[in-house]
Amino acid sequence: MNFKKITDDLFVSVSHDELAEAIGVSVATIRQARLDERAKARRSPPPGWEMGALKLAEARARHFERLAERLRAAIQTP
Repeated sequence: MNFKKITDDLFVSVSHDELAEAIGVSVATIRQARLDERAKARRSPPPGWEMGALKLAEARARHFERLAERLRAAIQTP
């Protein structure tokens, strides 16, 4: 088992770019929708953001489940 590879897989996160691509909008749209509600530049979240977020969350869940399986197998193997 490689510490660097495992921790690289453990530290994975979702970027603004990935969410924008999943929803089909620009990164600027994502950033503006994330601004504080009092900010003048804030925009409403884009339509369909929930489905895009769900798909990314499910993909990350599968990623972490596979990582957990690899770790479990490595720990159980003497």
